[in-house]
Amino acid sequence: MPTYKYEALYSGGEKASGVVEAVSRSEAVAQIRQNCEVVLSLKEVPKLAAGDPLDRFRKVSAKSLALVCQQFSIILKAGLPLVQTVDLVASQTDDKILSRLLSQVSEDVSNGWSLSYSFEQRGGRLLPPTFRETVRAGEESGDLFSSFRRMADYFQRMNKTRESVVSALTYPAFVLVVAVIVVVIIMGFAVPTFTGMFEGLGTELPWVTVALIAVSHFFQRYALILLGVIALAALSVRLYGMTEKGGPMLARIQLKLPIVGEVVRMSGASQFAHTMSTLLTAGMPILQAIEISGRTMTNRCLSGEILETLPGVESGRGLGECMGLARELPAMLVQMTAVGEATGSMESTLQVLAEYYDNEVDVRVKRALALLEPAIIVVLAIFVVFILMAVYLPMFNMYAAI
Repeated sequence: MPTYKYEALYSGGEKASGVVEAVSRSEAVAQIRQNCEVVLSLKEVPKLAAGDPLDRFRKVSAKSLALVCQQFSIILKAGLPLVQTVDLVASQTDDKILSRLLSQVSEDVSNGWSLSYSFEQRGGRLLPPTFRETVRAGEESGDLFSSFRRMADYFQRMNKTRESVVSALTYPAFVLVVAVIVVVIIMGFAVPTFTGMFEGLGTELPWVTVALIAVSHFFQRYALILLGVIALAALSVRLYGMTEKGGPMLARIQLKLPIVGEVVRMSGASQFAHTMSTLLTAGMPILQAIEISGRTMTNRCLSGEILETLPGVESGRGLGECMGLARELPAMLVQMTAVGEATGSMESTLQVLAEYYDNEVDVRVKRALALLEPAIIVVLAIFVVFILMAVYLPMFNMYAAI
């Protein structure tokens, strides 16, 4: 739909300017005259140039968004005009994608676009819905400063949670990678060296040695095929997860996994509570806040259950009551949402709940990793013992036969 930039006069003679979307110039004029008496000028805004095709594969990190929101809140609090504020933030951010985006937004705002509309048009794929919709709510309420301050806190918490999980996973991931490399070297290079010697002994080999040689031959002959099958299976699962039917099904399976399922469920509850609290505090209507909170959740099963509450809430039922019909949402999330709704303090209740689930996710992840690390060591020890037995048992048999 074309976008038109206009200048007009109110009935009292004051000037107005802005942009409207309409299918034609006549409809644009009709929209403008609903609020203004006289339309002075009307120009169609050129369509946005196609951005970098790689942008669809990029994401702006929560850390960068937290810093940008913090800068916006500080500069807006100082009372600088919006265009100058966007220019300053664009020049100060180290994220090249955000810097380029903010430079375009600054130009749009100087041409009469609203900040939220420009972010929607320029950063629809790069910026999360929470960011765009909170900016829109801040503009509508006339309090952009508070919206950016709340978003700075929100993205800082998201980044802190992500960094704690990544930090906890670093050591086990490193150990697994090293273990895989060692297995490949042993099976592909070390074992074949001993195979000729074993076959030249002329004695019956123990089953352990036979099994090790068979596995080594399998790796030598079918390693590339095995890697191809694994890659194809992973790609197939990923593509199936992107379909309308496959995504929720895989997400539900993920929730049924031991240990991992509970962490995913609590992480989803934290996402919902954080987002919902931020949007409601920014003054967004509850139906819109529910929709955006549901769409931002990573697990599509939990996301679908949140979105399924919309018809019930729209018909006048309570959000907590509608969430109670879901099967996978945590019971505490449902109960506390209902309590916050009944007491009129849903924003603060959800904020406290989000902090609780953040702590629980951190504790559960650390507890799971505390069990995973010794399990990896035990598996590696069994593998080493298996190799030693396969190598030394034929030698012991040979010495015994002498």
